[in-house]
This record gives sequence, C-alpha cells and structure tokens, in this order.
Amino acid sequence: MSPLSDDGRSLSELSAGGASQFTFRWKSEDASLYDDASAAFNERKRGQLLPPQIAHREHRNVIISRILVALVLISSIIGAALGTFRFVKKEEDDDFSDEFSVYSEEVLLVIAQKIERLFLALDSFAVGIALEAAATNSTWPFVTVNDWPLRAQKIMKLVGDDNAQSFLAPRVEEFDAPDWELYSIEKSPMWYQQSVDREALSFSVQELTERTVNQIHSYEDDSTLNTNTSGATLPVWQYYPLSPDVAQPVLSLNTDNDALYTNNDLTTDPHIRDLFELTRATSKPSIGAFMVSRDSEIAKSLIVQPIVDPSNEKELLGVVGLSMDWGNYIKDILPEGVNDLILILRINCINDGVSTEAGVLTYNLNGPKAQFLGPYDGHDDEFDYIEARSILFDLDIASSAVPEAQCIPEITLHFFPTQMYENRFHRGKSSAYTGVVVSVFIFTTLVFLVYDFFVGRRQKKVMNRIMAQDKIVADVFPTAVRDRLYNDNDDLEEPDATQDLPRSSSLTALDDELDVFGAPPLADLFPNTTVIFADIVGFTAWSSAREPQQVFRLLESLYMAFDKIAYRHGVFKIETVGDCYVAVAGLPEPNERHAVCVARFARDIVWKMKEITQRLEVLLGPETSELDLRVGIHSGQVTAGVLRGDRSRFQLFGDTMNTAARMEHTGEANCIQISQATADLLKEHGYSALIEQRGTTIFAKGKGEMQTYWLSIRKGKSRKGNDRLLASVSELDEQSVTSGASDTPSEDGSIAEYIPRGMSKIERLVEWHVEVLASLLQQIIASRFDVIEPSESLRNAEASISAGHDVLDEVATIINFKRFDAKHLRQRPSPADIDVGEKAKNELRNYVAHIAEMYNDNPFHNFEHASHVTASVTKLLRRIVNVDEGKVFGGVKDTSAEQIDLVDLAGHSYGITSDPLTQFAVVFSAIIHDVDHPGVPNSQLLVENTRNAKVYKKSIAEQNSVDLAWSMLMQDEFKNLRSCIYQNEEGLKRFRQLVVNSVMATDIVDKELQALRRGRWDTAFSNDPIPEDEIKDDRKATIVIEHLIQASDVAHTMQHWHIYKAWNEKFFMECYGAYKMNRATVDPSVNWYRGEIGFFDFYVIPLAMKLQECGVFGVASHEYLNYAMSNREEWVREGEAIVKSFIVKYDRMYGESASA
Repeated sequence: MSPLSDDGRSLSELSAGGASQFTFRWKSEDASLYDDASAAFNERKRGQLLPPQIAHREHRNVIISRILVALVLISSIIGAALGTFRFVKKEEDDDFSDEFSVYSEEVLLVIAQKIERLFLALDSFAVGIALEAAATNSTWPFVTVNDWPLRAQKIMKLVGDDNAQSFLAPRVEEFDAPDWELYSIEKSPMWYQQSVDREALSFSVQELTERTVNQIHSYEDDSTLNTNTSGATLPVWQYYPLSPDVAQPVLSLNTDNDALYTNNDLTTDPHIRDLFELTRATSKPSIGAFMVSRDSEIAKSLIVQPIVDPSNEKELLGVVGLSMDWGNYIKDILPEGVNDLILILRINCINDGVSTEAGVLTYNLNGPKAQFLGPYDGHDDEFDYIEARSILFDLDIASSAVPEAQCIPEITLHFFPTQMYENRFHRGKSSAYTGVVVSVFIFTTLVFLVYDFFVGRRQKKVMNRIMAQDKIVADVFPTAVRDRLYNDNDDLEEPDATQDLPRSSSLTALDDELDVFGAPPLADLFPNTTVIFADIVGFTAWSSAREPQQVFRLLESLYMAFDKIAYRHGVFKIETVGDCYVAVAGLPEPNERHAVCVARFARDIVWKMKEITQRLEVLLGPETSELDLRVGIHSGQVTAGVLRGDRSRFQLFGDTMNTAARMEHTGEANCIQISQATADLLKEHGYSALIEQRGTTIFAKGKGEMQTYWLSIRKGKSRKGNDRLLASVSELDEQSVTSGASDTPSEDGSIAEYIPRGMSKIERLVEWHVEVLASLLQQIIASRFDVIEPSESLRNAEASISAGHDVLDEVATIINFKRFDAKHLRQRPSPADIDVGEKAKNELRNYVAHIAEMYNDNPFHNFEHASHVTASVTKLLRRIVNVDEGKVFGGVKDTSAEQIDLVDLAGHSYGITSDPLTQFAVVFSAIIHDVDHPGVPNSQLLVENTRNAKVYKKSIAEQNSVDLAWSMLMQDEFKNLRSCIYQNEEGLKRFRQLVVNSVMATDIVDKELQALRRGRWDTAFSNDPIPEDEIKDDRKATIVIEHLIQASDVAHTMQHWHIYKAWNEKFFMECYGAYKMNRATVDPSVNWYRGEIGFFDFYVIPLAMKLQECGVFGVASHEYLNYAMSNREEWVREGEAIVKSFIVKYDRMYGESASA
C-alpha cells in the first residue's frame, strides 16, 4: 500500500520525477506569500456576513417604498430640468442667429461697397489717362502719364489700399515695336525722376536707366533674356512703386536680379495674358486668381482695367493694372468685441454655364482686424445651416462673348460663425435657470428626506448595529456559534441552533438555570477533534535583534500563509499566542477525517515555514532562514464555546489542548510529533506507513511518561542522534491508499532537500547586504545637488591610495563630517524615487559576492559573522533619535528616524545622520572588517611571522582586510559603483577615512590602541573647553562611530542569551581548533569561563554604558546594556557547565576523548 501525492502520483513516480519537478510544483502552487490567500480567506468570511433574516424582512418594505418615492421625485426633477433647459437654450440660439444675421449683412455689404469703389476708381483712372492722351494729341502707344507716381498713390489712398501695386501697359503692335523702344529710351528718365522724387529713392536716374532693358522682352524659365517678340505686345511702361528693392510678386514676371520691369511683356505670363484677352474681348475689367505670399500672410489678386479709345470703345489701347491685398478690404468692418467670425472668398471660373472653383481664401474676423488663415476653406461644417453668401464680382456677360477656352471669373463671399462665437451666447443662462428649477425640487426632496430620516433613524440604527455585530462576531466565531449569539433573546425552549452538532450521549442539554448573562453558556462538547500547536523555534532570540516592523513582517507573512493552508485543508484557526499557532479540525463542522486534515495541514506549514523564511532572509537579514517550526498534534474531545465577558472569543478547553501543547513542547524542530490517539486515527484511515514510533518516551508535565510518534515517511538522523522522520509533501493525501506499491520510506531525511530550490544561504546574505547598501546609495544620490563626471584628479587620488602601507597611520582623531543643510533636505528628491542604475546595482552585487568569497571558512570570523555585525550596525543607525524630542507612541519613545525633527536629530547625533555617505561607510566597514581573517589572533600571526605580519606589524588582520577590500573596490569593473559612493576628492577622502577608522576600531586586543581610544572618548565627552580650531561635534562623531562598530562586532554579547551562547560556542570552536592545530600556545578552555566574565566586566558592559552615555542610539543602548548584564549573570550560573560541554564535544571532534 502506498499513499498518493497531492497530484495523484505514487511515491515511486514522484521520486522518479526528480527534485526539480518537485520544486516546480511548489513554486507554481505557492508562488507568493499571499497570492490568493487573503482573497480566499476573506471570501470565506464574506459568506458568513449575510444580514440576519429578521432585519432584512423589516427593511424590505421600507426600502421598496423609498425607491418608489425616489423614482417619482427623480422623474419630476428630470422632466422639469429638461423642459427649462430646452426653453432657455432656444432663446440663446435665437439670439445667436439674430446677431449673426445682422453682422453678416453688414460685412457682406461693406466689402461689396469697397470693391465697387475700387473698380470705379480704376475705371476713372483709365478714362482719365485716355482723355489726357487725346487732349495732348498723343498717339498710342506713345503715351506717358505725367505725375504717374502721384496719381497712382492717390488712387491707392482712395480705395484704402496703401500696399497696392499699380502699372500702365500700352498695347504695342509689332510694327510699332522699334519706335516704342526708342520712345521708352527717351521718356523713361522723365518718369524715373518723378518716381525718385515721390518715393524718395536712394537710386539715381542714371542707375535706374542702366538697369532698364530698352527692348520689349521677356524671360525664359531659366531667367534667360528673350528679346525676340512677335505680334501685339503689352510691355510694362509706368508702375508704382518703382523701387527695385520692392518685390512685385503680383506681376508674376521672370527677371534677373537687377533689371526693372520696364518693357517686360505681360503677354508672356499666361495668367496676365488670359486677363488681357478677357478684357480685350469684353472691354470690361477682369480680376485674376488669388495669389498667396510665400510666408502665407497676405493674399492678393490682380485687377486689369482696360483703356479704350474715347471715340471708339471697342478699340483697346492698353491696360491699367492693380494688385490688391484682400485683407485691406475686409478689415475695419466689425466693432471691437465681435470676434471669431469666418469669411470665405471663393473664385469660380464659369465656362459654358459650368462653374469650377479656382481658389479659396479664409479670413478670421476679430473686431476690426482681419487675420488671413490660409488658402483653404476653414469654416466649421457644423454651421453650414447659417451660412451668409453673396456674389462680390460678376462680369454679367454671356459666355458667347468670351473667347474660346476662356472662362468668366466670379468671386463669392461666404460668412460663418465659429464655436467660440456661439459660446458667447451660451454662458450658463440655461444651466442657471435649470438649476433654480432643480433646486426647488431638491428642496422638496430634502423635506421628504428629513421626514424619512426621523421615521427611519431607529430602523437604520438597528440594522447598522446588527451588521457591525455580525462582522465582529464572524471574525472571531464559527458560523454556528454566531447564530446562537443572535438567538440569545429567543425562547429558551426553542431547539438549540447547534443541536445538530455531534455531542456525547450523556450531554443532552445544558443547565436550564439562567446565569448572570440571562442565557445558558455558549458551549458544547466536541468528542472528535484534532488540535495542533505549531511554535517557531528560535523566534525569541531572533526577534530580540530585530526591529518591531521586521518582527511583524515575519509573523504576518507566516500566519497569512498558514491561514491559507488551513482554509484549504478545512482546519479552523483558534488563535495565535506570540509565535505559537493553534488550530483544530472536527469543529465547528464535524469531520470524520479530522486527524488526516490536521496532519496534512501540519505537513504543509512545516514546508511553507522553511520556504518563507528563506525568502525573507533577503529582507530581514541573517539567521532568518534558521528559524524552524516545531509541531505537536493530539486528538480527543474538547469543550468549545464562548467565554463571555469583556473581549469574548471562541476558545477550546480540556485535556486535549494540554496534551497537544505538550506534544509541541517536547518535539523537535522541523518535526511533527503526534500522540498515540492521533496515530491510531491515522492508521484507521490507512496511513500507518506514515507513522514512526519515537525512539524514546517523553515525560510530559501532568502526564508522566508518554509514547509518541513522528509523522513522516522519510527517515534521517537528528542532531541528537535519535531516529526521526520528517514529513514529506507527497505523502499525506485525502485519497484512499492504493495497493501494490512499497511503503518503504526514503533513506534521505534532510528537510533541506525538499524545500523549494533557490539561493544558498551565502547568496541570500549577499542579496540582503546589496539591499541594505543600495538603500543607502539612494540616499547618497538624493543628497547631491548635481551629477559630476569623475575627473582625472579623482582617478589620480584613487590610484594614490596603495595597498601594503601602514593603514594605522591613516587613523584620524577627528573626521570632518558634512554639515546638516535643512534647505537642501527640503529640496532634494525622495530617496525612494532614486534609481541607482542597473550597472551600479550589478557591480554592487558582484562586489559583495567577491567579498563573501574572500572570507575564510572559520567557525567565527566568517561572512555570517560579518552579516551579524552589519545587522547590528544598521539597527543602531536606525535607532538614532533625539532623546529630548523623541515622540511617544504607546508609552514608549518612538525610535523611527522619520518621525522626529531632523534638525534636532542632526545636532544630537553630532552630524552622523547629516551625510548618507557616513552611514554607508560604516555599513560597508562592517561587511569587510574581517575579510581574509585567518582564524587566529594578531599575536599568533606575529609569532608565525607571516607575510602580512612582516608588512603590517600591528592590527595585522584588520589592515589586511582594509587593503584587500579597498583594492578590489578600486578595480575598473566597479567604477560605476564608486561614482555612486563619491564624486569628488573630498568625498573619496571622507569615505576612506571613515572606512579606515571603523575597521581599525575592531582591533580590541591591542592595549595601546584601546588606551588611545579611551583617551579620545574622555576628551570628546569631557566638559573641558575645546581649542577653537577643532570642531567638537566632529570629534564626538568620530569616536561614537568607532564605538558603534566595536559594539556591533561583539553584538552577540549584548543580545538574547541563545544568540550569545551560539556565537560564543563558534568562537570557542575557532580558538580551540587553533590550539589543537598548534596555532595557539595556550589552551583557551582553561580560562574560557573566567575570561568571558572578565570580557563582560572590562569591555562589553563598559562599552554598552558608553553607548548609553553618548545618548545617540535611544532605547537601543538601554537594550544592549540590559542584555549584556543579563548574559553575564546567566554565564556566571551556567558558564562552567557550558565550557565542559564544549570541551567534550570538540575533543571528540578532534579525535580525542573527553578525559584526555
């Protein structure tokens, strides 16, 4: 018969799958400490939090009536609000439409009048030129308008377009061309002079003449001059303005950089030629397409006005042209304050009744200003319904009068509002009116609510009280007990709410006599239950060296995981008493397999305990993974109920509870000890293969000798040599036992083989160090004003610190600490928001890993000891508080550095907290202080005359540690890490000085150094005046840091007794081993007992008193002193026996008998 694993496989199949499959299964099932644990657990509770039926019935009708009234009120409010809003909104829309209509009529009318005035002015100008020529008997084309610049300027002012450009171009037949060219040479200086005078040009007539092409000409696309003309031409003659520096883009003629437009043939430009042909055919003015400047800020059009013979209007003599800026004809129409209106100009080409769009312009009108937006239609289609439109220019001629392939231009105006313009009319008037109406209805509703409040207040209070009580009760009582609590006021003769629960046949009813609570006690006898006690081994000692937050993080993580497992296995949690977890199966709901459920629960929490502690070691520091679980299980009857009174709760009573507690107390770490009763129940359910009788009986208080059993299927050896079996995750299952498989347990009994695979202990400690140092690096980076690239001088300074010299010479009496800057502290970013960077973080991890590898495998001076020292240093640094201003929390001073006045803190800690680099350096020193320690004292190294002894002479191990760790840090692979630690020579110097002073302080054997340190302490904390050139706080901070790391180096003597005893044994093993290997001349066991007493009296206790005297470390200094004195007393009582046990144990280890 072989039990099945949780996934249905037999043991042989599970073993064949290998450890990796096993590990994967657990990682996938329990991927985090919480995951859905709290969700599942809370879901279970939510199922118990239903409102009582009575309260629900009483509230149901009231709720229905409230809903109906509320619906009526809401419907009325919505109807009135919508009606009001729509009415006022229509008024606003009408106002918007009416005002827009007024302004649209005005804009379209004014623009039409301006354009009409423009064409009348041009017509008068052309007629005047023709009449003047006739009066002076001038023959066309040999006509020159006298005072041309003055007349052109007046025309522009008349039409209100000062920026317009005008020109005169006579029609020259081919046979008149030679004479015309001679005429232009003769007459051009005359009107050039007039233009120079009128325009105040800086050019002379001679210069203008030289820049004139005296032949009728045109330019090719590549600006090549072409004087070969044929047929009738239209050369530019007089134009305004003349200045060669003023661009004439409206003429659209090619020219070189210097030539004037004089004699440039307009007929060579297709655009102007089309206008000329249209004008010649109709004898009417024509207007060209829109032309936009290169900067898209001005839009123009060219107007061509024909000059005809007064005696024969059909004969075209020439043309007068004018380029107009449309913006000048659109502005100055609307009054100030009328903004955000859109005017669209469209030019259409009509040919045979078909209109084709030839161009479009968009202007934004803001009061009298007109802003050109661009050659596109920029109106909002939403306002097409309100468009105002008019025709601005129309020749009003038949298409037959137009030459073939020519079209008739038509310009239309389109006026639109914008959303911003419309918003002026929607300023919340509709919302305000609607709000008034709604307010009236709301007032009515409030009257109803007030009435309803007074009527329903009593009902509401009752319901709230019931719900609150139900929630409280459901958190601490099973469902059946909760129901009985609700029925306390029911008829006592009614059937008990828990009468269906199993009871002994003799227990038919409780005492009918009412007690002081007015009802029978809420208690029952449950004959078939299994109780489990699970205690964390080593928790008391572990918690003594931790912060309160760390202790609760561990307990919350464990208990939440245990709660999840309990829910999965149908186990009911009773309570947690400190580090002991108590649970039961078989109540309140009966369960025939209660022993199996508890056994499976016990198996899983043992494994989960080891998994969680290994994970948390990265966060909580060394020795966390060494915490174990000791489990005891017993089955039998219990009395369960509510012990009424203050703070009532569900409790269990009876001999079963006492026996289960004895099972736990007499058990072993990582073992599940079960009683005879529990073993019998497991055997009844087919799990006899999992039961192994304990090799010896136990003595239980109040019970005497008892035979107990280990719950396991895998056999191994305990540290005490007793056979013990450890539970396997694959054995306890609810499945029935199958036949045909071997029930032989595995040979390997180590629990470490079956826990989820992960990092080794050293790797976890490395990761913990990385997290501690990375947090300090974040503070260092946050404290900087700016980021500075490492300079060459900094690299030279780094290189100048070489290994192999006397590090002791660098020890400073006073280190200059960074002063506290409250203003900078307020301005700097939060350290939590600082990203150290992936490269620097990886370098930090690699560095700490290398340091760990450089530690020798000594019993005491090893990397685990360095981690223990680091934990003490970080604890003391976190406990730094201002004892005068420390806040009181629950009667105890709060030692959290975040909750005190940082200015006072900086002063009281002598500047230690002012600079994160100081804290980083001290923690860094704790990590490296025993690197490459040989496991023997410095005096032995001098005797052996080792290489390091020859180099350093004094403090050999300490100097060697500094040189090795520093040399590694200076390697190129850690340059990013160094840049995070310091950025300049000042930071390098202070960091180096702190490291040297801190590590050298750990040499507590050298009497000369000890005397110097005592003298420096007395000087720093004496009342004698300090010379002016010394900073008193820096002197104090320097010596306090040295004593901080000294105390941390021997922190085990000032912590819980079990921690002290464990590390004392490791140190004894190291010293005794050195003696046995002839690396020590004196047997340490001879004086070990008295030596420890002297160590306490002359070093440890005085050191703890100095920590208290300096007043920097708050309650931590009191804690250290109390533990030191307590451990001394305990050592005086038990030390001799402990030393004897050490001698026996390690004599056997080194192959000698105890007697020897």
